[in-house]
Amino acid sequence: MRTGIFVAGCFFMTFFLSPGRGHCADPAPLPFASGEEIQYDIQKFGLKAGKAILRFEGITQLKGEDVYLIVFIAQAVNFYDEERIYVDPLNFLPRHVERNLNIFGKKERIEEVYDHQSGHIVLTKRVGDKETQQTLEKEGHVENIYGFIYRYRRDGGFNTGDTVDIILPTKDVSFQLEGKQKISVGKKVYDAYIMESDPKQYRVWFDKSPQKIPLRIDGAVGFGNTSMVLAQYEASRPEQVEE
Repeated sequence: MRTGIFVAGCFFMTFFLSPGRGHCADPAPLPFASGEEIQYDIQKFGLKAGKAILRFEGITQLKGEDVYLIVFIAQAVNFYDEERIYVDPLNFLPRHVERNLNIFGKKERIEEVYDHQSGHIVLTKRVGDKETQQTLEKEGHVENIYGFIYRYRRDGGFNTGDTVDIILPTKDVSFQLEGKQKISVGKKVYDAYIMESDPKQYRVWFDKSPQKIPLRIDGAVGFGNTSMVLAQYEASRPEQVEE
């Protein structure tokens, strides 16, 4: 009887308590492996304009707590964006984001620290020797677009009509799973689920495999009207061979 009560208590704490606190058991197993890397071509008006990588690094430590690390890198002409996104293992909400930007030669380093209890996001920007800081206040738990994509891969129902409201640092959007659609990526045609945001900025196509690979992501790269289209998928990082 006590065992049943303990399990039920863990279930409640895992799914209903505030993010990142009171972990009672290991996070749910992921549908993708640590070291998974997804490579994309960045396309603008159907032409290749750059390349991007989404990589799941697995468990790491942030201030003594277990977090997942997602790395995003986008490169194009006069554009470079590298992001290290530390998220809560239970819900993929961002805890800390580090960005390294170079846009037309202007280099910036941005640090985002999220306090989901207070709703504060502290943004620290460094340009050369100059540092500025500002605090954003948002009601509710603020998401990161890539953290959301990973969470939906793991937890999403993928049922037509599913709606998920999320709060981003600069806007609130509602995602809806529109249904199933065939999508041509390279020389291959995939059966995919398509999810679109309202307001219409983001669209994501997930393949129907157990990994729910994001085949194409529209609107997430920080320049122009662009798409990230799958170029290569590696389920995990190859083991290094000692010479």
